[in-house]
Amino acid sequence: MSEPQPRGAERDLYRDTWVRYLGYANKVGEAFRSLVPAAVVWLSYGVASSYVLPDAIDKGKKAGEVLSPEAGRSARVTVAVVDTFVWQALASVAIPGFTINRVCAASLYVLSTATRWPLAVRKWTTTALGLLTIPIIIHPIDRSVDFLLDSSLCKLYPSVGKPSSS
Repeated sequence: MSEPQPRGAERDLYRDTWVRYLGYANKVGEAFRSLVPAAVVWLSYGVASSYVLPDAIDKGKKAGEVLSPEAGRSARVTVAVVDTFVWQALASVAIPGFTINRVCAASLYVLSTATRWPLAVRKWTTTALGLLTIPIIIHPIDRSVDFLLDSSLCKLYPSVGKPSSS
């Protein structure tokens, strides 16, 4: 799940507990797209998105509780909320959802042109490939979003109180 917490460190509800897995809902939904109605896939995006906003708000509250003479409280809170929301929206919802969608679409296409398997077998194989892809793509996407935001959005932040992504 994540690195072990240092002794006495506060446990992050959104990153150190089962709640984190709500952010994976859309990836699972995309993997099952060929087997379930589109409404189920959209619902999975709703579940994943419902994880992103509370995490951003939580990080803003925590940034507001930090006593610091260097940066204004409202600036720290705004930076924490924006950074977390954008990071989570990209790294947890948009990019992985698109990636799994394309992997599944491509595999279904290849299976339909390269095999004579029954449609049900091709769909289940596509779903399995989509599910197997999830753990492979997570860290590269996280690091890519870190790089993207460090190279763009984070340059706009005040020099004091920059949040740490992911």
